[in-house]
Parts: sequence; structure tokens; C-alpha cells
Amino acid sequence: MKISIRRSRRAATAVALGAVLALTATACGDDGSGAGGDKGEEGSGKGKIVFWDNNGGVRTDIWKEIIADFEKANPDIKVEYVGIASTEYQSKVDTAIQGGGLPDVGGVGAAMIAGFAAQGALDPLDDRLGKSSLNGKLNEDMVKVLKASGGGDGTLYSIPTSANNGVLYYRTDLFKAAGLEEPTTWDKFYAAAEKLTDAKKNEFGYTIRGGAGSIAQALDAMYGQSGITSFWNGDKTTVNDPKNVEALKKYVGLYKKYTPAADLNNDFTKMVAQWDSGTIGMLNHNLGSYQDHVKALGVDKFRGIPQPVGATGKRVQVSNPVDGLGLFKSSKNKEAAWKFIEFATSKAENSKFNESAGQVPANNEAASDAWIQKAEPTKLAAQALTDGSTTIVQLPYYLPDWNTISKADNEPNFQKVLLGKMSAKEFLDTLADQLNKAQEEWKQQAG
Repeated sequence: MKISIRRSRRAATAVALGAVLALTATACGDDGSGAGGDKGEEGSGKGKIVFWDNNGGVRTDIWKEIIADFEKANPDIKVEYVGIASTEYQSKVDTAIQGGGLPDVGGVGAAMIAGFAAQGALDPLDDRLGKSSLNGKLNEDMVKVLKASGGGDGTLYSIPTSANNGVLYYRTDLFKAAGLEEPTTWDKFYAAAEKLTDAKKNEFGYTIRGGAGSIAQALDAMYGQSGITSFWNGDKTTVNDPKNVEALKKYVGLYKKYTPAADLNNDFTKMVAQWDSGTIGMLNHNLGSYQDHVKALGVDKFRGIPQPVGATGKRVQVSNPVDGLGLFKSSKNKEAAWKFIEFATSKAENSKFNESAGQVPANNEAASDAWIQKAEPTKLAAQALTDGSTTIVQLPYYLPDWNTISKADNEPNFQKVLLGKMSAKEFLDTLADQLNKAQEEWKQQAG
């Protein structure tokens, strides 16, 4: 099944780029105008639209608040909210692309754009943004990331809502009691993981992500330690560079020794809940869980700081995806759907959303609001990304196969590494082979 999905995406990519697979696409009934050839309609700008939240459950409350604000300001439009867990979202959209039933608007982050756009499912937004009151008010770097993620043609398929960043959360109370320094370097991080662990008392120094979403977090820790600053060396990926292999071996060596055994299957929600309710010293996640920690622990028992620096004193981390809102091409009410996107990314609503999420707003006016100075991890993350202390390794979101390779194909393999059933080298060599082939095919299709 994975092979058939991947082949369909690659064929769709070729169509979108004007390559030689047009005949194949025609035989499948796709004229390049959208999923199943459905161009959609502008509609009346009134009536009902459907919105799919790509982080349902976690962001449900704040989206319902924004929807209520929108419906009050636009009484002729009703928004049907559908919350979908982040771990299930891509497969739900892929299924709807193939079989129908796409929403009007949905969350479309950087990691998803290439795959959805390759299948002709997204409406280009450059012209709409150019005529919008939002034009010139969105963070240029976030817009560039989303454009670069669209498959290589520079088209904007998603309007940014927020940027995330990797954060190392640590329990200040536990560190103080153990006489430990803040884990600002990888050496201090590993020392703290060991000292804070007493398995007999169910106390652990760290919680590692072994379930859904594990690959990006592992890559972040790996590149952070190796100090390698580029994902590619020519046309070959650096993921299986010997320095990265050694870094990953050290990182996965934490599992069950200095982490709970339950980490093997933990996605971010389980991992965060475990950290918030237990006695675990450190957690790698991102800005999105800050408010969860505040609710569970208060602001005095933890801090959220930028990722540790390596031996050179420089911080290296992989790019964290920019999230956004996309307009699906099959929508029969695009005018109303676009009004919702504009409203949700306006100053007041974008600020409200990101204060709740603890993330960096895409709206430049919202980014200057006072709450950011009070949310320490967000403030520190913004500083780390602008003060020259951090080098970003850009992940290849532009590859239509990126999400499949980094999730469905390799999350089970990462669990094998944690369990000692696969070596770090074998895992990274397998990942590298898949990435190199995807890169070669993408370049051939792009001409």
C-alpha cells in the first residue's frame, strides 16, 4: 500500500511540473486541475464552509474561539469544525484526495505541502494574498519556507499561522535539588539524564519520543550533537554521516536506561502528559506544549530553553515546520473559505491563537504583542534564531515523499533501534538510501 501511495504522489508531481507522465495522469482521470479534476468554485462568499484542524484535540478550544469570532463578524458564513489528531491528519487528507470529501480549508504545514500539492489538491494563494489586507503583514521568512516547501515551483499553497521551534524543557526544582547546572550543552544534558535517574523510584532523567513524530526529534538531537550543518552534501544526504551515526547511537542509548520504557510508543501528547505528571528531569519538544507545562507545573518548576550547544559552542538544529492554512482546490465556496483564512491570520486572531499555542505568530503586528515577552521559551527561541547562535539544517519538505519516508516508512524502524533490533547505522543507511532516491527523482521531474 505504501508503494502505491508513493507512486501516485510521484506521478502527480510529474503532472504538476509538466513532465512526461501526463498520459498516465489522464488515464487516471486527473486533468491537473485538482483532486479528481475538480476545480471547485468561488461560490457566493456566504453559506457553510468546512475546516479541518490538523492538531485536533490539542488546538480544538482555541480554534472554536476563533470560529466564534469569525461567525460573529461574518454572520452569513457558518464554519463546521472537524478536529483531526496530528498523527492521523495526512492519511485522512490523502484518502479524501483520492476518494472525495475534502474540506474547504485545512491546516497545511510545511511538511505536508509538497505531497498535497503534487496531487493537485491545493489552490495557489499568491494572487489572493497579493490582493489581501494581509499582504506585507506576514513574516517573510515563514512565507519563504512555505513557498520552498511546495515542490520547487515557488508557489504559495499555505498562509502561515505560526512557527515552532525545538525546546529543551527541564525541571528546575529537580535540577536544584540534585545540584545540577542548566543543560545548556550536550555534555551537561547527558550528565543530568544520568544523575536524575533512579528507576526503582520511577524517576528518570529524560523522556525520549519513540512513537509518532519520533524521526524529526531524533534528527534534531543527532545533528545538534554532530554539528553537521547541511542536510545534503551535493545530491547525497548527510543523515548517515559517521558523526551522525555516533550521535544517534549515544542518543538512543538513553532509552530504558535513563528514560521510561513506555517511551517506545509515546507520541507527543503521551510524552508531554507523562512529563507533566511525573518526576522526569528533561523533555525535548517544542513551543507548542509550553502552556500544558504551565497548567501542570506552574512557572516556577520548569524552564524551556533553546536546544543544547555542541562542543564548538554553536547550536545546530533541524528546521521546525511552519504551520499554515490551505485552501483546497475542490472547495465550492472559495470566497468564504479565503475570508476565514484572512480572519484567522489577522493580528488579533493570530495573536490569540499563538498565545494559546505558545508559538511565534506569523502576523508581524501580532508578533509584537506583550504576551511574547512573558512566555520565556517563545522569547528565547526567537532570540536564538536571530542572534547568530543557531545554524538551521533545513529538512527537505519539498520532497513529496518526505512525510511518508520520515513517518510511515521509518518510525517503526526507529523503534527497532530503541529495542536493539536494528543498529543506528543500518537505520540511517536505510533512511539515506530512500532520501537519495527521492531527491534524484525529484530533480529528474523538475528538469
